[in-house]
Amino acid sequence: MDQRAQFGHQPRILAIVLAGGAGGRLGALTHHRAKPAMPLAGSFRLIDVSLSNLHHSGISDVWIMEQYQPKTINDHLRNGRPWDLDRTRGGLLVLPPFSGHEGEGFAEGNADGLLRQAAFIRDFAPDLVLVLSSDHLYRLDYRDVVDTHLRAGAELTMVTVDFDGDASNHGVVAVDDDGRVTAFAYKPEEPQTRIVAAEVFLYTAATLLDALGHLQDDRDGLGDYGHHLVPHLVERGSVVEHRLEGYWRDLGTPANYLRAHLDLVDGKGLDLADPDWPILTEPPQVVPAFLREGAVVADSLLAPGAVVYGTVRRSVIGSGATVEAGAVVEDSVLLNRVRVREGAHVKYAIVDSGADVSGQRVGAGPDAPAVVDRDGRRTD
Repeated sequence: MDQRAQFGHQPRILAIVLAGGAGGRLGALTHHRAKPAMPLAGSFRLIDVSLSNLHHSGISDVWIMEQYQPKTINDHLRNGRPWDLDRTRGGLLVLPPFSGHEGEGFAEGNADGLLRQAAFIRDFAPDLVLVLSSDHLYRLDYRDVVDTHLRAGAELTMVTVDFDGDASNHGVVAVDDDGRVTAFAYKPEEPQTRIVAAEVFLYTAATLLDALGHLQDDRDGLGDYGHHLVPHLVERGSVVEHRLEGYWRDLGTPANYLRAHLDLVDGKGLDLADPDWPILTEPPQVVPAFLREGAVVADSLLAPGAVVYGTVRRSVIGSGATVEAGAVVEDSVLLNRVRVREGAHVKYAIVDSGADVSGQRVGAGPDAPAVVDRDGRRTD
């Protein structure tokens, strides 16, 4: 049954961006910043992807659920202006942990985080709740997901991808010919399909709130979405998929983070220059990138403020980073303000912001990159 008749109006959509996780899989790269604040392609942050998709999709009621290292996100978000979210009504709202009310304390997983905000969601009274992770690279018009949801009369529509990697790190989905989700396994050791949840979930608000209330007394807690919440709704037979056919990658591990950047420089990733769907961000207040005499640069992205004297191949050089004469950077990502000294050779590595690198830093390949922390120490 098409739900448009049920609502009797254009559905009111609340978007909740999950930005509270510690990002432990990224190791030293998230010791001092929240994962959504990680640089992307030299000029952006991971959270810019979901916020830009929301902007282009015309969704302007956006809540950011924070917990770990929130200042590093807030310094970037400011008042939401780059995404047209600085509004008198609606717009950007930050949800930090709190005390003194129902739902107080720190969340133990993203579904538990939704439970802690349930009273605020109920007061806002949306028809649909769009829940997004903030560590994936993809392009999607969420209005298409809404259309799928309403046409199917679903309680939950999950965006899925036919994944060419290790599905055991994701929620694995089985679907029938009509797009109904018939089975769901969260990070199974032996995945039964290649279809995985892209961590974009559209809930009918009443169903979400009812499910959170029903599950909140579970002795193990709600944990992440795949522990109890999504399986509960799948068992009810009211979950459908919306298949994402384009590029998608989880950037939550060093290998995936490097792989996504190499995809960009190889022309296999998203077109960051697409004028019809640009990634929006807080513009940097720095000078353009500068190539000094003798520099050799091939198949690379150079962020504003980068300075190259040496050799850079198939890499991403962050804002304010410097590659000295006699230094070589290959198949790597340098974050902001990195300095690679003369004689250093950085290959298959991710180098954290502000690091001073001398000597050789070589990873085992794109699937096992070296990770160099802010003090210039290899931590992988």
